[in-house]
Parts: sequence; C-alpha cells; structure tokens
Amino acid sequence: MKATRARRSVTAPTKLTVLLATLIALVVGGAAGIGAYTFAYAKGASYLSNDPRACANCHIMQDHLDAWTKASHRSVATCNDCHTPHGLLAKYFTKAEHGFFHSLAFTTGEFHEPIQIKDRSLRVTEDACRECHRDIVHDMEAVKTYATAISCVRCHANVGHWE
Repeated sequence: MKATRARRSVTAPTKLTVLLATLIALVVGGAAGIGAYTFAYAKGASYLSNDPRACANCHIMQDHLDAWTKASHRSVATCNDCHTPHGLLAKYFTKAEHGFFHSLAFTTGEFHEPIQIKDRSLRVTEDACRECHRDIVHDMEAVKTYATAISCVRCHANVGHWE
C-alpha cells in the first residue's frame, strides 16, 4: 500500500503583498538608520559610562558640570551616583528615559532654561542622598520635630552643583 501525499499549492505573492513588505522594510530600515545616525551624532555610547563629561555633551548641561567640578561631592560622586538609581536595570532604564526626553526637548527646543529637575528624578536624587547619608538621615527621622517629611534637596539644593 502506497501512501499518497497531498500536494500543496504555492501561489506567488501578489503585487500588493510585495509592495507592503517593501514599504515595511523601508520604514523599519529608515527608522533604524536615522536612530543609528542620531545615536552616533549625539555620542550616545558615552552615556553608558560614568564619565561626568558625557552629561555635558549637550551645551545646556555645561554649567552643571562646571559647578560639579568645584563642589565638594566631585571627590565622592559622579552624575550617575546622584541622578540614577543604584540598581543596574533601574539605572539604565533611567538613563534611557532621560536620554530620550532630553534629546526630544533639545531637538524641539521645548525645555525650561535653566533646566529643571522633574519629580521622578528629584525622588531618585533624594533617595541617593538618603542612601549615602543614611546615618544622619536616620537620626533626623527619629526626632520627628517637624510637620512634613524632610527633604535633603530642599535645604541642600546646590550641594552637588555649587556655584
């Protein structure tokens, strides 16, 4: 007894299918090309490092870098120590988020000058202060002689970027 195979009918792709596939390839390829060019032009790889000079790739941050080089924290902390969470994934997620929104703002020109820290970034910085200075903060929290929660950056706003 001989087994018979059902023969499949293969149809040639329609012109519409070929056109659609070509269009998708052009859009995806174009987006990848523009993204790669922008990443290279903006020195994107430098943002993966801990080098504070990377933060000043954009001219608006130069004053902050200059102030940091004169501040007391320059000997113990870089930009990432204060402005990104300490966990690996959280750090690079924050760096990617900042990179995207900074480049969007600077490309469109839609940003406040001088640059202002957003609430989420302020919480990250506040957490960094509390982590490095946990013994002092712990003692202050234990007293509770104030009505609202203490904020390191409310009183020490210029510590990292003293001018």
